[in-house]
Amino acid sequence: MKLKSLSLSLVAATLLAGLGVAPAIAQNTNTPGIERTQQEIRARIQQGIASGHITQQEAQELYQQERSIQFREMRFKADGNATPQEREQIRRELDAMRADVERKLANDRFSTRQNSTPGIDQREENIGARIDRGIASGQITRAEARRLHQRERDIQRLESRYKSDGKVTQAERKKLQRSLKALNEDVNRLLHNERRAIR
Repeated sequence: MKLKSLSLSLVAATLLAGLGVAPAIAQNTNTPGIERTQQEIRARIQQGIASGHITQQEAQELYQQERSIQFREMRFKADGNATPQEREQIRRELDAMRADVERKLANDRFSTRQNSTPGIDQREENIGARIDRGIASGQITRAEARRLHQRERDIQRLESRYKSDGKVTQAERKKLQRSLKALNEDVNRLLHNERRAIR
């Protein structure tokens, strides 16, 4: 009888201890901000598919990237404690992914051949991808990335204005190329940790 009573007491103590620990674990693995960002990114991808700015192939690649981030997040949470450093890594990766989605949404895929700028478009995409990699690796801060992406958007708007009359002149192309070269140099400096005031 005593043995049975002792066993029940141990089971009850274990259950009570478990109930006390469960909320603490949940609290240390709760990431509502990260989950909200993931939902926002998924919604933007869906908007891009609906508008034709994101192709099915691009959407599949983006969803694969999102799954990789989710698996990493689950791994971080598996021990019951997502550390501030782990959370920051996930946020950086999501920031980079969000920037990639926004760049695709801003890309004008519907331009006609006479005013297309494939070399410039490819260079914009390459610079944007390098900024995103810098965010993900921690070499570029969020504040720096915001300024760089703002300049990237300014160049894209200028390009759209040049295309609006149906033809991009040689002088306009040169101006775009100069702006992209300056932006690329600033990205290089940050990636090589040569920090000084960027334009």
